[in-house]
Amino acid sequence: MSTAAPPAPTAVPQSLPDEQAVRTWLSTGAKGLAELRNSLKELDSRQWAELQQNVPIEQLIQTRLTLIDRLLSLSWLHFLAPHAEALCLAATGGYGRGELQPQSDIDVLILLPAGVNDDWTGALERFITFLWDIGLQVGHSVRSVAECAQMAATDLTVMSNLLESRLLAGDPHLLEAMRAATSPRRMWDSRTFFAAKVAEQTTRHHKFHDTGYQLEPNVKESPGGLRDIQAIGWVAKRHFQAETLDELLEHGFLTERELRSLLQSQQFLWRVRWALHMLTGRREDRLLFDVQPRLAELFGYSDQDHNLAVEQFMQNYYRTVTRVSRLNELLLQLFEETLLYPTSDASPPIPLNSRFQVRNGHIEVTRPEVFRRHPFALLEIFLLLMQHPELQGVRAATIRLIRQHRDLIDGPFREDLRARSLFMEMLHQPHGITHELRRMNRYGILARYLPEFGALVGRMQFDLFHAYTVDQHLLFVLRNLRRITVPEFAHEYPLCSEIVERIPKRELLYIAGLYHDMGKGQGGDHSEIGAQLATAFCCRHGLSERDTELVTWLVRNHLLMSMTAQRRDIADPQEIHAFARKVRTRSRLDYLFLLTVADMRATNPGLLTEWKFRLLSQLYRTTREALERGLDRPLNAATVVAENREEALMQLNRSGVSTETAVATWQNFPEAYFLRHQGDEIAWQTRALVSAPRPGGLIVQLRPDNDRGSTAIFLYLPDRDYLFGRVCAVLTQLGLTIQDARISSTTDGHALDTFMVLEQDGHFVDDHYRLHEIREQLIEVLTRPADEDCLVTRRPSRLARIFVSAPRIEFRDDPGPCTVMELVATDYPGLLSWIGQVFAEHGIRVLAAKIATIGECVEDIFWIADAQGRIDDPTRRSELVAALTQALEEGQS
Repeated sequence: MSTAAPPAPTAVPQSLPDEQAVRTWLSTGAKGLAELRNSLKELDSRQWAELQQNVPIEQLIQTRLTLIDRLLSLSWLHFLAPHAEALCLAATGGYGRGELQPQSDIDVLILLPAGVNDDWTGALERFITFLWDIGLQVGHSVRSVAECAQMAATDLTVMSNLLESRLLAGDPHLLEAMRAATSPRRMWDSRTFFAAKVAEQTTRHHKFHDTGYQLEPNVKESPGGLRDIQAIGWVAKRHFQAETLDELLEHGFLTERELRSLLQSQQFLWRVRWALHMLTGRREDRLLFDVQPRLAELFGYSDQDHNLAVEQFMQNYYRTVTRVSRLNELLLQLFEETLLYPTSDASPPIPLNSRFQVRNGHIEVTRPEVFRRHPFALLEIFLLLMQHPELQGVRAATIRLIRQHRDLIDGPFREDLRARSLFMEMLHQPHGITHELRRMNRYGILARYLPEFGALVGRMQFDLFHAYTVDQHLLFVLRNLRRITVPEFAHEYPLCSEIVERIPKRELLYIAGLYHDMGKGQGGDHSEIGAQLATAFCCRHGLSERDTELVTWLVRNHLLMSMTAQRRDIADPQEIHAFARKVRTRSRLDYLFLLTVADMRATNPGLLTEWKFRLLSQLYRTTREALERGLDRPLNAATVVAENREEALMQLNRSGVSTETAVATWQNFPEAYFLRHQGDEIAWQTRALVSAPRPGGLIVQLRPDNDRGSTAIFLYLPDRDYLFGRVCAVLTQLGLTIQDARISSTTDGHALDTFMVLEQDGHFVDDHYRLHEIREQLIEVLTRPADEDCLVTRRPSRLARIFVSAPRIEFRDDPGPCTVMELVATDYPGLLSWIGQVFAEHGIRVLAAKIATIGECVEDIFWIADAQGRIDDPTRRSELVAALTQALEEGQS
């Protein structure tokens, strides 16, 4: 359905070739073809300039549509003569609807009369071939009226396309006959068509995870996109025979304000899609990362403090699709009530209280003035929905009233004790919190009640790490926290389900989840700003000083646990003690662990791998033990070493390896090895050494480790330069991601290295043939001469090539005999290999490494030393930074 009737073919702008010119080109063979192709290219160039000059998008569409209509109708007369009037040429789909975009398919239907003559076949083929030859992307079907009816009866897509049909040339009676044969009296009555379209939309939304807020949303197909507007039009056309959205005003299905909002949203999305087609030169409906900044510039956005131009543009886009989604839900609900529950079939209402009642399973107000007289009811309705999970939703008229009365939620409303009590009561409900807060967000109520949340609606961060807008992320965190409490999902994260049972006040966890990123986009430390906002919320809603302090601490420190697990050596008792001192209590630790897991799950679908969850769990358990032992009684490294050795000996003895053999095998091992490896790992690697056929030779062993959520690779061989980089190159070339590296050197000159790896999808390797492939490739490369190149030929992904930034390298001192180097850089295949090569050239050994890929960036930590131990000399550090920067820039070029 178009916003207005398709333009008449005769209403041609002066800039287009006139009818005589087209006829001349049609009659002059190859020269005419060239002229027509040039005319279409000139149209593209002219319309690109007009788009940049802010010419209304409707004018651009109408100009293109008029020219294409003229080309098709005149070409039809030229190629089909003398039979042009016996057949029918009709536009269908988006072209029939009058919404022709630069790279869209031009869908046409050629209707044949009964008893079709094969003499027309050649003429039709020449007609279609000609259209392709001049550069038009034509999608055509040739059918009789009966065939149209037969296909439309069983295919919803065909029926929808035929609904949009309009005459271009030929016999209009054939088109009328097709419309009669596919009318609601013969097939797809209003109820059936509506139900099918709703199911189709639901399926389509599921493909996009029911959100239009993806990193690279589809302007046409994602929720809130153009297809959602078209769905309204299809149902309206089938039920009311309405040709334009304007006609829904006459039927009372749209208010003028809603129509204006819908048309403005449609115009914005049209404009974005038009620019996408122009910039990419193809039918591209995805807002690709590399195009987003160019669109932002095209539409006049400019960078501001703490808000990039591209982020402003995308926020406008996300808010637009939110408006479309709200109107789509409202209008489809209205259609449902009209089509499925007409007044004659309506059941009597069931009272809930004096303000609300239930009709046909949906909640509605008892009187239109309820919200005006009782503004707090704007929150009460969502509490009732939580308390009555049997309700299917909100009646359309009440949705409209909610939208119309949102402005009543102002400063005095937020200070009203009834409103504050209602909101807190929602957070105490056993069911429906996430579902109804999401509904509040869709209806615009949550943004009004929490203005700090409203500022984040549709706000995105231009990177690959944050997969959702900030408002959606906050609601996903809340969903994840709620999911932990549901017994049905206890198998996902059993430790979390166990901990949450001990949480005395779950509402504090929900408030922390809702506010942990609320400070984004305001400049400064978002954790600190969020903590201040959370404190204000708690005070406004009457929380005790103790509860307020806990929520504020959680928001301020919501990154503490993930950063410690990923960026610190949590096998080191000193690191555990330092973390425990920051947490201080078991209660804080429980809350923080649950919030961290929920936050990581909601940031990016692939972020919380099993490996990272195991790291968090290890940090949780060792910190809990430290707190139980007492902060004044920290565990020392010698105790951990002794415990790990004892556990390894017990396992080795059970498997037939004597204590004497094990101790002899360990005589050249550094103490740090026993600190960084747990007992079962030490036992596994010791067995590999004891059973080796040639002492001191190359050993490559792999072990899928379900308990740690990764696959361990153990390497033992004579140490040499560039070993770290060579191993990283092999693993990268095999498509593996390195999560952790523990590098040791024995006193007799052997490397004793452990790498923890995952597949690209975040799962550990456990397939026998894959394990064999990795082992054989490592053996092949590690037996080559040391000076032979080991190249990485895998190329960076399309998205990784977009986000290129200069590497950032920092040093910090470690309590032990090494220096910690932190590196943040754009990720690309072979990066670790380049780093290893620079280390080798500068005489630097890697003692351990933590590898973290976050979106398009790596945040890697290396524990390094040279022949003298720690690298303290500022000049030496500067030389290393310069060499690494140059190598990484060359590697990604």
